[in-house]
Amino acid sequence: MWPFVRRNRLAPIERLHDRVAALARKRRLFADFGVADSFEGRFELLVLHLALVLRRLAELPPPAQDAAQDLTNIAFRRLDQGLREIGIGDLGVPKRMLTLAGAFYGRAAAYDAAFNSGERAKLIDALRRNVFAGEAADYDGLARHVEALRCRLAHCDLDALLGCEFEGNEPTNIALGETT
Repeated sequence: MWPFVRRNRLAPIERLHDRVAALARKRRLFADFGVADSFEGRFELLVLHLALVLRRLAELPPPAQDAAQDLTNIAFRRLDQGLREIGIGDLGVPKRMLTLAGAFYGRAAAYDAAFNSGERAKLIDALRRNVFAGEAADYDGLARHVEALRCRLAHCDLDALLGCEFEGNEPTNIALGETT
């Protein structure tokens, strides 16, 4: 009976990843703020949104750190799958994954430094360098989106992060709802 009643302990984390990924793919991020609708632009938005959630998880008591590690593992597993789906061969995937991992951790550190500084100008600069690669866009608009999401995350405990929906503005969903 054991294999039939066993629950997937990662299911809530996988759903969290799916919600973060869906939030990072919101059309308005591309249309309103000028993020390139390309592999690179989508990757940058995913990293940005994951960095916000991972930062919040790091602030919470255990077992949030375990959830953060599981979320990171799932994110990299999905990136690996995505590379394979777009036709990168078995020999090319590890090299690309190393590059993506370096980019992921570098960006997360840059966003943490910007948030720790408390200066919007530093956040805008990090977004300009990473998400926009120096291209002209609405840096301030994306910074406002990030700050609003970060503020909403600050009110979430682990259960709220794992259980909330990212759509709508009802009180039960406000934690990670669409920002204006």
